Amino acid sequence: MPVILITGASSGIGAALARLYARPGTTLILNARGIERLEAVAEACRTKGANVLVEAFDVSDRAMAGARLRALDAAHPLDLVIVNAGVNGGHPDGAVETEEVAFATMDINLGGALNVALPCVTLMGARGSGQIALVSSLAAYAPLPDAPSYSGSKAALLAHGLALRQKLGPRGVRVNVVTPGYVRTAMGATYKKGWRPLEISADQAAALIARGLERNRNVIAFPWILTALARGAGLVPEWVVRFGMAPFKARIGGTR
Repeated sequence: MPVILITGASSGIGAALARLYARPGTTLILNARGIERLEAVAEACRTKGANVLVEAFDVSDRAMAGARLRALDAAHPLDLVIVNAGVNGGHPDGAVETEEVAFATMDINLGGALNVALPCVTLMGARGSGQIALVSSLAAYAPLPDAPSYSGSKAALLAHGLALRQKLGPRGVRVNVVTPGYVRTAMGATYKKGWRPLEISADQAAALIARGLERNRNVIAFPWILTALARGAGLVPEWVVRFGMAPFKARIGGTR
Protein backbone atom coordinates (compact mmCIF):
# COMPACT_ATOMS: atom_id res chain seq x y z
CA MET A 1 0.00 0.00 0.00
CA PRO A 2 2.21 2.85 -1.24
CA VAL A 3 2.05 6.28 0.36
CA ILE A 4 2.76 9.14 -2.06
CA LEU A 5 3.15 12.82 -1.17
CA ILE A 6 2.87 15.38 -3.98
CA THR A 7 3.42 19.10 -3.47
CA GLY A 8 1.86 21.63 -5.82
CA ALA A 9 -0.92 19.12 -6.43
CA SER A 10 -3.79 21.55 -7.05
CA SER A 11 -3.09 21.98 -10.77
CA GLY A 12 -0.74 21.20 -13.64
CA ILE A 13 1.79 18.39 -13.37
CA GLY A 14 1.08 17.85 -9.67
CA ALA A 15 -2.64 17.31 -10.25
CA ALA A 16 -1.93 15.07 -13.24
CA LEU A 17 0.45 12.94 -11.17
CA ALA A 18 -2.14 12.66 -8.40
CA ARG A 19 -4.76 11.41 -10.86
CA LEU A 20 -2.26 9.01 -12.43
CA TYR A 21 -1.27 7.42 -9.13
CA ALA A 22 -4.83 7.33 -7.75
CA ARG A 23 -5.96 3.72 -7.36
CA PRO A 24 -7.28 1.38 -4.67
CA GLY A 25 -4.66 0.60 -2.04
CA THR A 26 -2.74 3.84 -2.57
CA THR A 27 -2.64 6.68 -0.06
CA LEU A 28 -2.14 10.08 -1.65
CA ILE A 29 -1.11 13.08 0.44
CA LEU A 30 -1.77 16.16 -1.66
CA ASN A 31 -0.26 19.52 -0.80
CA ALA A 32 -0.90 23.02 -2.13
CA ARG A 33 -1.96 26.39 -0.80
CA GLY A 34 -5.18 26.73 -2.83
CA ILE A 35 -7.55 24.58 -0.78
CA GLU A 36 -10.55 24.71 -3.16
CA ARG A 37 -8.64 23.48 -6.21
CA LEU A 38 -6.79 20.97 -4.06
CA GLU A 39 -10.04 19.53 -2.73
CA ALA A 40 -11.33 19.16 -6.29
CA VAL A 41 -8.24 17.14 -7.26
CA ALA A 42 -8.54 15.09 -4.07
CA GLU A 43 -12.17 14.24 -4.82
CA ALA A 44 -11.29 13.13 -8.35
CA CYS A 45 -8.62 10.83 -6.88
CA ARG A 46 -11.05 9.41 -4.32
CA THR A 47 -13.45 8.45 -7.10
CA LYS A 48 -10.66 6.29 -8.51
CA GLY A 49 -10.37 4.41 -5.21
CA ALA A 50 -7.40 6.12 -3.57
CA ASN A 51 -7.24 7.12 0.08
CA VAL A 52 -6.55 10.87 -0.06
CA LEU A 53 -5.32 13.28 2.60
CA VAL A 54 -5.26 17.02 1.93
CA GLU A 55 -2.43 19.11 3.41
CA ALA A 56 -2.80 22.82 2.63
CA PHE A 57 0.40 24.24 4.10
CA ASP A 58 2.92 26.66 2.59
CA VAL A 59 6.13 24.81 1.69
CA SER A 60 8.14 28.02 2.11
CA ASP A 61 7.37 27.89 5.86
CA ARG A 62 10.26 25.69 6.99
CA ALA A 63 9.03 25.04 10.53
CA MET A 64 5.51 24.23 9.38
CA ALA A 65 6.66 21.98 6.52
CA GLY A 66 9.06 20.03 8.73
CA ALA A 67 6.49 19.54 11.49
CA ARG A 68 3.79 18.37 9.08
CA LEU A 69 6.12 15.98 7.26
CA ARG A 70 7.31 14.35 10.45
CA ALA A 71 3.73 13.95 11.67
CA LEU A 72 2.57 12.55 8.34
CA ASP A 73 5.47 10.11 8.12
CA ALA A 74 4.79 8.89 11.65
CA ALA A 75 1.19 8.10 10.71
CA HIS A 76 1.80 6.99 7.11
CA PRO A 77 5.47 6.22 6.32
CA LEU A 78 6.21 7.96 3.04
CA ASP A 79 7.26 5.78 0.10
CA LEU A 80 7.45 8.43 -2.64
CA VAL A 81 7.66 12.21 -2.30
CA ILE A 82 7.33 14.33 -5.44
CA VAL A 83 8.56 17.87 -4.77
CA ASN A 84 6.71 19.77 -7.46
CA ALA A 85 5.45 23.12 -6.06
CA GLY A 86 6.85 26.12 -7.89
CA VAL A 87 6.26 29.52 -9.48
CA ASN A 88 7.52 31.30 -12.62
CA GLY A 89 9.02 34.58 -11.47
CA GLY A 90 9.77 36.98 -14.33
CA HIS A 91 8.16 40.33 -15.21
CA PRO A 92 4.87 40.96 -17.04
CA ASP A 93 6.43 43.67 -19.24
CA GLY A 94 9.56 41.72 -20.07
CA ALA A 95 11.71 43.92 -17.82
CA VAL A 96 14.17 42.58 -15.25
CA GLU A 97 12.20 40.87 -12.50
CA THR A 98 11.98 42.84 -9.28
CA GLU A 99 13.91 41.95 -6.14
CA GLU A 100 10.63 41.03 -4.45
CA VAL A 101 9.67 38.60 -7.20
CA ALA A 102 13.16 37.12 -7.39
CA PHE A 103 13.38 36.42 -3.66
CA ALA A 104 9.81 35.07 -3.52
CA THR A 105 10.53 32.74 -6.45
CA MET A 106 13.68 31.40 -4.83
CA ASP A 107 11.92 31.02 -1.48
CA ILE A 108 9.28 28.78 -3.05
CA ASN A 109 11.16 26.96 -5.83
CA LEU A 110 14.37 26.28 -3.94
CA GLY A 111 13.75 26.96 -0.26
CA GLY A 112 10.29 25.40 -0.36
CA ALA A 113 11.56 22.38 -2.25
CA LEU A 114 14.32 21.76 0.29
CA ASN A 115 11.91 22.37 3.17
CA VAL A 116 10.08 19.28 1.92
CA ALA A 117 12.94 17.20 0.56
CA LEU A 118 15.44 17.46 3.42
CA PRO A 119 13.13 16.27 6.22
CA CYS A 120 12.27 13.35 3.93
CA VAL A 121 15.97 12.65 3.45
CA THR A 122 16.29 12.34 7.23
CA LEU A 123 13.16 10.23 7.66
CA MET A 124 13.81 7.89 4.74
CA GLY A 125 17.52 7.63 5.47
CA ALA A 126 16.77 6.48 9.00
CA ARG A 127 14.72 3.51 7.77
CA GLY A 128 16.76 2.86 4.61
CA SER A 129 13.97 3.13 2.04
CA GLY A 130 11.98 5.64 0.04
CA GLN A 131 12.13 7.78 -3.08
CA ILE A 132 12.31 11.55 -3.56
CA ALA A 133 11.68 13.28 -6.89
CA LEU A 134 12.68 16.92 -7.37
CA VAL A 135 10.89 18.66 -10.23
CA SER A 136 13.40 20.97 -11.90
CA SER A 137 13.29 22.18 -15.53
CA LEU A 138 15.28 22.21 -18.76
CA ALA A 139 15.90 25.86 -17.78
CA ALA A 140 18.45 24.38 -15.35
CA TYR A 141 20.64 23.67 -18.41
CA ALA A 142 19.64 26.62 -20.61
CA PRO A 143 18.69 29.55 -18.32
CA LEU A 144 15.83 31.76 -19.51
CA PRO A 145 16.86 35.46 -19.49
CA ASP A 146 13.27 36.50 -18.73
CA ALA A 147 13.06 34.16 -15.71
CA PRO A 148 16.48 34.28 -14.00
CA SER A 149 15.33 33.34 -10.49
CA TYR A 150 13.24 30.48 -11.88
CA SER A 151 16.21 29.22 -13.89
CA GLY A 152 18.60 29.60 -10.96
CA SER A 153 16.31 27.79 -8.54
CA LYS A 154 15.84 24.90 -10.97
CA ALA A 155 19.59 24.65 -11.61
CA ALA A 156 20.21 24.45 -7.87
CA LEU A 157 17.61 21.69 -7.53
CA LEU A 158 19.28 19.71 -10.31
CA ALA A 159 22.72 19.91 -8.70
CA HIS A 160 21.44 19.28 -5.19
CA GLY A 161 19.32 16.35 -6.26
CA LEU A 162 22.08 14.61 -8.20
CA ALA A 163 24.49 15.03 -5.30
CA LEU A 164 21.92 13.62 -2.86
CA ARG A 165 21.32 10.69 -5.21
CA GLN A 166 24.97 9.65 -5.01
CA LYS A 167 25.00 9.97 -1.24
CA LEU A 168 21.67 8.31 -0.48
CA GLY A 169 21.64 5.52 -3.07
CA PRO A 170 23.86 3.19 -1.00
CA ARG A 171 21.57 3.89 1.98
CA GLY A 172 18.48 2.60 0.18
CA VAL A 173 16.92 5.97 -0.71
CA ARG A 174 16.37 6.83 -4.36
CA VAL A 175 16.57 10.44 -5.54
CA ASN A 176 15.52 11.52 -9.03
CA VAL A 177 15.48 14.90 -10.76
CA VAL A 178 12.80 15.76 -13.32
CA THR A 179 13.66 18.33 -16.00
CA PRO A 180 10.60 18.90 -18.18
CA GLY A 181 10.38 21.11 -21.22
CA TYR A 182 7.21 23.05 -21.95
CA VAL A 183 4.02 21.67 -20.42
CA ARG A 184 0.50 23.06 -20.84
CA THR A 185 -0.45 24.14 -17.32
CA ALA A 186 -2.03 27.12 -15.59
CA MET A 187 1.47 28.31 -14.70
CA GLY A 188 2.58 27.97 -18.32
CA ALA A 189 -0.45 29.98 -19.43
CA THR A 190 0.95 33.05 -17.65
CA TYR A 191 3.48 33.34 -20.50
CA LYS A 192 1.96 36.11 -22.62
CA LYS A 193 4.68 35.98 -25.20
CA GLY A 194 7.42 33.54 -26.17
CA TRP A 195 7.91 30.38 -28.19
CA ARG A 196 6.96 27.12 -26.44
CA PRO A 197 8.11 24.38 -28.81
CA LEU A 198 7.13 20.71 -28.41
CA GLU A 199 4.72 21.58 -25.61
CA ILE A 200 2.87 18.58 -24.14
CA SER A 201 -0.08 18.13 -21.82
CA ALA A 202 0.25 17.73 -18.07
CA ASP A 203 -1.10 14.17 -18.37
CA GLN A 204 1.60 13.29 -20.90
CA ALA A 205 4.25 14.79 -18.65
CA ALA A 206 2.92 12.85 -15.65
CA ALA A 207 3.12 9.56 -17.57
CA LEU A 208 6.74 10.24 -18.56
CA ILE A 209 7.66 11.17 -15.00
CA ALA A 210 6.01 8.08 -13.50
CA ARG A 211 7.81 5.84 -15.99
CA GLY A 212 11.15 7.45 -15.19
CA LEU A 213 10.59 7.12 -11.45
CA GLU A 214 9.69 3.47 -11.81
CA ARG A 215 12.93 2.90 -13.71
CA ASN A 216 14.85 4.99 -11.14
CA ARG A 217 16.46 7.22 -13.76
CA ASN A 218 18.80 9.83 -12.34
CA VAL A 219 17.40 12.59 -14.59
CA ILE A 220 13.97 12.34 -16.19
CA ALA A 221 14.22 14.80 -19.08
CA PHE A 222 11.81 15.43 -21.93
CA PRO A 223 11.31 16.03 -24.79
CA TRP A 224 14.57 14.56 -26.00
CA ILE A 225 15.19 17.15 -28.74
CA LEU A 226 14.95 20.10 -26.36
CA THR A 227 16.93 18.16 -23.78
CA ALA A 228 19.81 17.66 -26.22
CA LEU A 229 19.77 21.34 -27.20
CA ALA A 230 19.56 22.55 -23.59
CA ARG A 231 22.38 20.31 -22.40
CA GLY A 232 24.53 21.39 -25.32
CA ALA A 233 24.02 25.09 -24.57
CA GLY A 234 26.93 25.16 -22.13
CA LEU A 235 29.33 23.81 -24.74
CA VAL A 236 28.95 26.49 -27.41
CA PRO A 237 30.00 30.17 -27.54
CA GLU A 238 27.78 32.67 -25.74
CA TRP A 239 26.75 34.42 -28.96
CA VAL A 240 25.33 31.14 -30.25
CA VAL A 241 23.31 30.70 -27.05
CA ARG A 242 22.07 34.30 -27.24
CA PHE A 243 20.97 33.81 -30.84
CA GLY A 244 19.32 30.47 -30.06
CA MET A 245 17.44 31.81 -27.05
CA ALA A 246 16.03 34.85 -28.85
CA PRO A 247 12.74 33.13 -29.88
CA PHE A 248 12.12 32.21 -26.23
CA LYS A 249 11.93 35.84 -25.10
CA ALA A 250 8.85 35.96 -22.87
CA ARG A 251 6.51 38.20 -20.96
CA ILE A 252 5.25 36.41 -17.88
CA GLY A 253 1.89 37.67 -16.71
CA GLY A 254 1.99 36.23 -13.19
CA THR A 255 4.09 34.20 -10.82
CA ARG A 256 1.79 31.18 -10.46
